[in-house]
This record gives sequence, structure tokens and C-alpha cells, in this order.
Amino acid sequence: MGGGREAPDYCFRIGGVRKFFVEAKKPSVHLKDDMAAAFQVRRYAWSAKLPLSILTDFQEFAVYDCRSKPHKFDKPSVGRTLYVTYRDFATRWQEIADIFSKEAVLKGSFDKYAQAGKGRRGTAEVDDAFLKEIEAWREMLAHNIALRNPRLTVRELNFAVQRTIDRLIFLRICEDRGIEIYGTLQSHLNGENVYARLCERFRRADEKYNSGLFHFTKEKGRREEPDELTLALKIDDKPLKEMIRNLYYPDCPYEFSVLPADILGQVYEQFLGKVIRLTDAHQARVEDKPEVKKAGGVYYTPTYIVDYIVKNTVGKLVAGKTPRQVAKFKILDPACGSGSFLIGAYQCLLDWHRDWYVKDGAEKWAARRSPALFRPRTGSSSSVSQGKAKGDPLFLPFEKGGTGEDLVREKERKKGGDWRLTSAERKRILLNNIYGVDIDTQAVEVTKLSLLLKVLEGESEETLVQQRRFWHERALPDLGNNIKCGNSLIAPDFYDDPKNAALGTEERLRINAFDWNAEFPEIMKAGGFDAVIGNPPYIRVRIFRELYPEQVPYLESHYHCATHVWDIYLLCFERAYLLTKRAGRFSFIVPIQTLHQPNCASLRQMLVEQTSLKIVADMCLLKVFENAVVKNCVLVCEKTPGQRNKIEVLRPRTTSELFSHASSLWPQRNVAAKDDYSLKVELLSPLKWLCEKLRAKSRTLGELYYVTFGLRSCAKGKGGGDKQRLITNDRRAAHAKPYLEGRDIRRYEVLSKKRRYVRYLPEEMYSPRMPGLFEAEKIVSQTMLSKMRLVATFDKERYYVEQSLLCIVPHGVVTPSVGLVPSLKFALGVLNSALESFYF
Repeated sequence: MGGGREAPDYCFRIGGVRKFFVEAKKPSVHLKDDMAAAFQVRRYAWSAKLPLSILTDFQEFAVYDCRSKPHKFDKPSVGRTLYVTYRDFATRWQEIADIFSKEAVLKGSFDKYAQAGKGRRGTAEVDDAFLKEIEAWREMLAHNIALRNPRLTVRELNFAVQRTIDRLIFLRICEDRGIEIYGTLQSHLNGENVYARLCERFRRADEKYNSGLFHFTKEKGRREEPDELTLALKIDDKPLKEMIRNLYYPDCPYEFSVLPADILGQVYEQFLGKVIRLTDAHQARVEDKPEVKKAGGVYYTPTYIVDYIVKNTVGKLVAGKTPRQVAKFKILDPACGSGSFLIGAYQCLLDWHRDWYVKDGAEKWAARRSPALFRPRTGSSSSVSQGKAKGDPLFLPFEKGGTGEDLVREKERKKGGDWRLTSAERKRILLNNIYGVDIDTQAVEVTKLSLLLKVLEGESEETLVQQRRFWHERALPDLGNNIKCGNSLIAPDFYDDPKNAALGTEERLRINAFDWNAEFPEIMKAGGFDAVIGNPPYIRVRIFRELYPEQVPYLESHYHCATHVWDIYLLCFERAYLLTKRAGRFSFIVPIQTLHQPNCASLRQMLVEQTSLKIVADMCLLKVFENAVVKNCVLVCEKTPGQRNKIEVLRPRTTSELFSHASSLWPQRNVAAKDDYSLKVELLSPLKWLCEKLRAKSRTLGELYYVTFGLRSCAKGKGGGDKQRLITNDRRAAHAKPYLEGRDIRRYEVLSKKRRYVRYLPEEMYSPRMPGLFEAEKIVSQTMLSKMRLVATFDKERYYVEQSLLCIVPHGVVTPSVGLVPSLKFALGVLNSALESFYF
């Protein structure tokens, strides 16, 4: 295997979802001992994030577990879980069929077999490995660019590093897809002045692609300013050569032609959680973004959640429509991140348009002056017509050689499945329908990169040259008017406040106020967007107040949902409602507490009274976000103010049930009759009668105990205090009190770590509470459930505790102060919700 442009010989799918590859070799190859063949199939499947794949020459049949990162010197037995020769086919055929036949895959036998091998030693998912790779590149480039370009600002350094990595990845992916000549970047390993030669390559890419990724000269009609920074940089050869070398066989384990778009997005989502800082000596340091560090990390939305939200928003809107009608639809992700939801929406539209044209008469739509469809020619030199379909998730397996290929192509023609949307049609759909906003400039660029790679799926060098020659068009659209950078929650009226008007340039750039009416004037005049989708950031007001104190008064005065202990996602949901036109749909994945916690009552009232609502609960059973404490639900809303709205509830136990499970209807009047518009899932529980009986025959927690949160000492306090100054290990420090955080307790115990102390200075705290509350024996409980279990312990050491913990103290032990009473109902609601979630 020489490492040239390749792709798997066969791909087997169920319902459009790739399940496994089959790599076929000549019978003369002895597969049992062939390192190159084993490395090749493992490399394909590992890059595509497929658990299993098959290597065969029809004399030998080998199954490989492809979850471990392949290395070029691995023995051929590494990862091999099954090996059968032709002598045993007759006796062991049923064993093979029970795993890999279509019926077995549909029954789940394939997944069960794959799951049995999960977690083997050495497992390294492709997204984790690729993330480590590009993080190492960032570190290396940041140090070198900062060293060789001492006048760069922090923003310029971050831009330069991100843009350089994006360009190299884009061009390398294009090579594996057959759009660029394979090995073009690799040729830069020979000789010196690598960056100067790369810059010439980037200029040629600008002429070919028209992408903002390569935009160096001012052009009429383009919104964005050209990049006048990066081509003038000085970058040493060593880091660039190391990066390029790691993008090619045999050093590179990745096959970019099969790397799924959602995997690339997942990698970038994690990548964007860090930022480059400059020290006083102008040395680069890579650090977690403050908001990411406070939130406990970045959590990427799984593809099946994206698909579900897209299906129930975009999919519902286009049903029964024509392409002319769909052309007017505007779809938005107001916090687009790496672009996963926009990629999902775009793919949905591409599939819908192709199917509509084929059903309406494919030949008619292919013969138009501006054709919407084309069919790859058999025998063409394009990668698609060769059956490779570089990077295209729709490619189908076929036999190598003329007759096998012709047979499959003929079958596909009869089904109409061989038709493809033209490049011009793909660009038209993208520019007409897809919009995104994010406060992070790097996220905006990554979203553009992901969408542009999606446009190029199925293209080849030949088709792009023809497009340039006949239509005088460059390959990619300019997305400057579609994907924009700004703060979705803060408008320019933020600066009407004299305090905010005095903010400096750096603060203004960080706030990044966004004017929806000015940025999308035609859409807003028409009433807004037809669909608003996404996964909004989860940042509690306590953390937000610490990070961005100047924004809090504005948000609390402009959003009804910014009450009591609010979270940013609540405000994003309210903004989504405001941006959605009447009869449009909006949908987010949010914490399950949204359905019942008192601080979310304003949002629930708006959704119940102004929308038809679909609730997908019990998402915790699907393990949406690995290692995250927060449990989730999906809310799908149709904006129907003034109508008799319905509330539909779905409780899937598996991902397949997510798309097929029957739902139940709730009487809206029953929900609206409650003061807090509670949408507790337990109303559907078969144990509802037991819950009601317990409530009727027992006393409430509030009758027996005071319940409230702990100190808010981790944010900047009234006197300017902060965590570094208030938390100490010195028990002899002034005003020192023994102190607990949420991570310090487990079920029935306090962890025996080194004791910490808080300097209890009421004037330094946002919420000082009462000293008597902390100095009493009490129950301390986490407000979030861990693995569906209530986590609480008895505190006889009389700790002072942070706000994420609840203190439960018997009546009579302390006398409630003014500060305790307002929070009592809220705290009880949190704890009761946790208990009910535990039981139901």
C-alpha cells in the first residue's frame, strides 16, 4: 500500500447509516500475515469511527475491531477478532451470518458483537486522537508564531494559528476526496521556505474556491475584509514540516475521505474550548477558556440528537412543500459553535431536494439550462463515478471492474438513487437557507469550514475545472452574509447605559454586541426565521456574574427568563422564541430541570401559552453527554400564539425509540392551571398514584426543616473578594471556617481530602447566609443527581458550604433571617425535584 488516494472497496449501511467496511484483496495476498492490508482496513474504519470491519480475499475472511488507533508497524493480528479460511466457510458460515447479514444487523446482533469488544486495552477513538493531534499543532504553531512575530496581538495570534491549521486540514481533506492532486502539500517537505511556498498555494486556492478561508484581496460584493495578516507572517520550517508529515501515510493513521463531518465538528468543538494567551514576555500559552473551565468542559451534541431536532423542525417544515417554497425558509443556530446543527440541517435539505427532484422527474431537472441534478458518467475519471465517492456518505458498495460496477449502477438507476445535486444547486441551498451566529470568531470560521467541506462532497478536480471553465464560478460560496460573529443576547442598546458606553475597545470586542435587524434585515422584516435550532451554552448566573459582571444588569432587564438563579440557556431559549416567525419551529436540548425547577417558570409559561410543545424526556437513559452531571431533555416548539396549543410527551429508552416511540398528550389546561407551569415527567409515571398517596399522608420537608443554598463565595463579592483570596488551607487564617464544595461529598460521606477553609467575611459574599445555619449539625446535599442517585451526607463537623450544596437544618436550630426565606421555596423545589427524579 503506497499511501496514494484510496477509499474502502465496500460500505454496508442500514438506513443510510454506515455499519462496516469490507476491504477486498487479490487472492494472491496472504492476509493472515499481511501488515499493510490489516493496517489499511483498520485505518479506514477507525477514521470513520466504525467499530468493526472486514478484510477478505475470498479465500480468507478476517474481522477487525477498529476502535484502537492503527500504527504502521502493528502486527496483522492486532485487533483481529475472527479469522476463517475457505476450508471452514461451510461449517462457520452461520457464525458469520449471525453477525454481518442484513437480518442480523437489523436485529442488533452486529451492535451486540461490537459492544462485547468495547473498552479493550489500547482503545483510542479517532476524535480523541485527532484532537490531541491538532492541539499539539496549535501549541507548536503558537510558540513559533509568537516568537517570530513579536508585534502580534493576542487576537491576531489566535486568528493566525487557527487559520493556518484550518487551511492545511481543508486542503488535505480535498486531496483524499480527489478534489486536489494527492501529495500537493506533501511536496512542501522538500526544500526550505515552506511557509512562503504554502502562501502561494493558499493564493491559488483563493482563485479556485472563493472561500473566506482563502480571502486575500478586496472584492466587490464581499462583506468580509480580506486577510492582510497571515501572508506576511514568519513561520519556521520545522513546525510546518512536522504538521504536514503527520497528515500523510505512513505517519498519518487518518483516512480523510471517510472521516465523518460530525467527527470533525466534535473535534473542533473541543478544540475551541481553549485559547492562546500571551505572557508579558510575548510567549504563547494555551489555556482553557474561562467559561469552559467554570462549566466543567465542552460537551458535543451527539449526532442522533442533532438528527432528531432537525427532523422535527426542518423536516416538518419542508414536508409537502416545493423547492420554490423551501427556498424561502431560513434556518438559524444562534450559538452555532463548530456547526453541527447547521451541518445536520443542510444535509436534511440536500436529501430532501434530491428526493423531490427525482420523484418529480429527474431527467427533466437534469436537462434544464441551470440543472439541479446530474448523474455521474460510468467510466468517468471522477472519484464518484469510479465508485469511490470520496467523502460522500451516500456511496454504495459495488464490485471492482466493469461488469460489477455496471450491474450496481443499473440497479441504482432503476431506483433513482444515482442522481446527485449539482454543485450550483448545493451552493444555492446553502446560501438561501442556512444561517448561524456565534460570539467566538474561531467558532464562526470552523462552522464555515464544515459547511464548505459539505458543499464539496462528491466533487472532483475534473468537475471543479469544468465549473470554472463553463460557468466562470469558483467552487465555493462566500458565507460572510450567512454565518456571522456576534453576541446573540446583547444588542447595541447595551451602550445606551453610560457605564457601558465608557468601556474600552477590548471589552467591546469581548461583549461583541449583535444587531439582528441590521445583520439580517430582510429576514427580520419578514417576521424572523422559520427554524431556530441548537444546543445553547449552559452557564449559571453565579459563574456568568463572575466572568462578565458588566453584562448581567442588561440581561436581567431585557429578558423575562433572567429571574432568580437563571442560566444562559434560558435566555437563549427566549431569544429563539423572539427570532422565530409565527408558525415557525424552534428546538433546543436543555437540562431536564427546565421542566420543573422554579427558576424556569417564566420560560415554561411562555412555551405553554405561546407554542405547541413537544417534550422528549428521560434523555438521561440515553447518556447524551458522557461524564456530564447534567441530565437533559429536548423541547420542540411550534410558535402558535393565541391558539389552543397541545403538549406532547415522548419518553424514549433507546436511540431507536427516539425516532419511533409513541408519544402521549398532556391537557394544556392542567399545566396552565399551576402557578409554576410545572412539566414534571412523573405525571406520566405508572407510580403516580403512589406519589399522590405519599403527598396526602405525609408531611412536606419544608414543614420540618429549613432548606437553603450555601455561600456564594467563588465569585467576586461586594468587597472585591475572589476565590483565591477567600479559600485557604491555613486553619489559623483570620475568620477561617471549615469549608466544603460539591465535589467534596459522596453518598453518606465527606471525602477525606486535605481540609480547606473559607475566610468568612459577610461583606465579601454575594449570599452570606446565616453563620448559625452552617454551625449547626445538618444534612448537606448536592442539587444535581449523580447516576440517578441522591448524593447527601450528615454533617456533624459544622462545615460552611458553597452555593452548589443544599443545607437542611431542623426548625428551631436557627432563626431564619430575611436572606433565608426568599430562597426557601426555590431550594425546596430543587430538592423535591431531585427526589422525584430519583423515584421516577
